[in-house]
Amino acid sequence: MPPQVRWDARLWGALIVLCGALFLDGLDVSMVGVALPSIRNDLGLSTGQLQWVVSGYVLGYGGLLLLGGRAADLLGRRRVFLIAIGVFAVASVLGGIASDGSVLIATRFIKGVSAAFTAPAGLSIITTTFAEGPARNRALSVYAACGASGFSAGLILGGLLTTIGWRWTFLLPAPIAVVVLIAGARLIARDRPDAAERRGFDLGGAVTITGAMLLLVRSVVRAPDAGWTSAETLIAFATVIALLAAFITIERRVRHPLVRLGIFRSSSLARANIGAVAVFGCYVAFQFVATLYMQTLLGWSALQTALAFLPAGVLVAVLAPRVGKLADRVGTQRIIAVGFVAFLAGYLLFLRIGVSPSYLTTILPTMLLLGLGFALCFPSLNIQATAGVPDHEQGLASGLVNTSFQVGGAIVLAIASAVVVSHTGTSTEPSVLLAGYKPALAIVAGVSGAGLLVALAGTVVRRRVSAPVDCAVEPC
Repeated sequence: MPPQVRWDARLWGALIVLCGALFLDGLDVSMVGVALPSIRNDLGLSTGQLQWVVSGYVLGYGGLLLLGGRAADLLGRRRVFLIAIGVFAVASVLGGIASDGSVLIATRFIKGVSAAFTAPAGLSIITTTFAEGPARNRALSVYAACGASGFSAGLILGGLLTTIGWRWTFLLPAPIAVVVLIAGARLIARDRPDAAERRGFDLGGAVTITGAMLLLVRSVVRAPDAGWTSAETLIAFATVIALLAAFITIERRVRHPLVRLGIFRSSSLARANIGAVAVFGCYVAFQFVATLYMQTLLGWSALQTALAFLPAGVLVAVLAPRVGKLADRVGTQRIIAVGFVAFLAGYLLFLRIGVSPSYLTTILPTMLLLGLGFALCFPSLNIQATAGVPDHEQGLASGLVNTSFQVGGAIVLAIASAVVVSHTGTSTEPSVLLAGYKPALAIVAGVSGAGLLVALAGTVVRRRVSAPVDCAVEPC
């Protein structure tokens, strides 16, 4: 466990660089989300194809996160972080000049792959630098707030840039990534990976789990078009199961496994990963449906849509830095449960939308509730997922929770998109569109409710563990 360190200028500088990478991820995701209808109109994409602009990123991100986390442990966190940021910058430029939908989606996949290496590397640099407890909780709260700030800034910049041309939403992240790369090379301390573990790198485990994750995310995203019961989909899911079985067999036998299966014995880590699936899956699907609703049905501009989402991002940026101190006092599990209550209330409230909704009574309260939920859950889930994990497995723990975020995003988004397409088709009739959006939003609310149940179960377990033993009844 890292010793207590003084937060000097260099340490703050390194933390800001790492936060800059997360800021960049939030910026990129929100800018592209606001620009989706403009991209569809310019490149002639269908709603199903448009989903791939989001899902292509998620495919690369979710598919390679475990490999990215282990690579950070074995090859050096600083080295992996810097190389991946460089790739992100190049892919941003290529996406900005793409004139074909397939090329655009390919660049999004590459950016997702690079994020699959920067995210666990950056998070594990933080968790191995700051001691578990108040210092780490404070650092992770600042880290989460920067991601929210990037998302908020992306909403406004996406709205403004889309009025000029959606390509600028792809080009803007490139110079920011270059700045992060240069600053990171100067400020992030060099680390020395374990040479013995590197010689025992688990190639078989890496191939099977990466193949399984890539195929799982692709199959879920592809299923709405191919059909959930089609031969293609069933064969794909069967192959995923076979790859996962092979992976588990390999991990139980090799000397240096890619994923130490015993790490899943931690119930708090398991709950954190389930919570990550629900939090990000619901929000990505909600943003997709709500953006289509605002711009397609209501006829709002990209900037108006961005401003509608902005209160959520601002609230996260303001509240997230304070969650670390709150976690020190009451623990993460209760905070996560309250966050899920806010999420569920927000999604249920948005189900009241109509062809002419009231922003002040429906949309604004929803955004504020979602902002509260994200501010409470995102830093708390990261704290809970990495607590009690030894330094040499911090990359693995970081990769696991980030994988859960992204795989959750892919699965819930694919289901919500399939529901929208099946109900609306190519219709532009407001009543038909609304009839497609509401069932998708109901699914989002249902998944959020399931996440709440898991969080509440965690609070019950925590209460039982912390309860004093009555020596008159049970042996002490």
